[in-house]
Amino acid sequence: MECPCGVAAPVASPRRSISRYSGEGDLLTCPICHARKEKRFCLALHDRICPQCCGEQREVTLDCPSECIYLQQARQHEKPQDWGEKLPEEFFPAVELTQDFLRRNEPLIAGLLQTALRISHSDRKLTDREIIGALTNMARSYQTLVASGLVYQEASANPAQLAIVHTLQQSVEEFRNLEQQHLGYTALRDSDVLKALVFMIRLAHMHTSGRRLSRGFIDFLRERFPEPSAAPSLGAEAGSRIILP
Repeated sequence: MECPCGVAAPVASPRRSISRYSGEGDLLTCPICHARKEKRFCLALHDRICPQCCGEQREVTLDCPSECIYLQQARQHEKPQDWGEKLPEEFFPAVELTQDFLRRNEPLIAGLLQTALRISHSDRKLTDREIIGALTNMARSYQTLVASGLVYQEASANPAQLAIVHTLQQSVEEFRNLEQQHLGYTALRDSDVLKALVFMIRLAHMHTSGRRLSRGFIDFLRERFPEPSAAPSLGAEAGSRIILP
């Protein structure tokens, strides 16, 4: 993923803690570790920190904004994750995705991805972890529905995840209503929705760092869909935006 370029390095704030300076005004320590010299301006703290704390606490305790040049550089140098021949359980390995499925369901997938992006716009504190958690809960519900016909919603104590599931489910229903209006019938199957959700889960895992406060997947969506539409559309052209993970 290409990161935005041309972002100038921020200027350090003149307001500094006296305790971090010697009597002559010489810089002493990083405000996080209190041991190493501070060299980088942190947009999350609005203060200068050392490179090691920047790397260790990035997206863990530091809520790094997308425009941070050090975050962008770290993403550029991240190695692609290798899951080997067998996908982890959180990837729903039993669900098979094909390029033909993606081609036939581009409008649905693009619409759901844009819905996830709109949710992140309305809640700037939302993280990749919360979106992945909501997608996973929703996919498990559809997996049960496809396998047994039972409607089962996995409980979640996270209100943000519940809101995401509710909004995504509304988008699915809107998509079916659009099909009814344009085609005279509903062609979307529950198994198609399941596969679309699994695709989104795998895509999210590809673009997140996995850290607690990571928004790598959200930023990826912002680059792919700079102006998210109001609702998924049967006539939407996703084109090369949809790729098989």
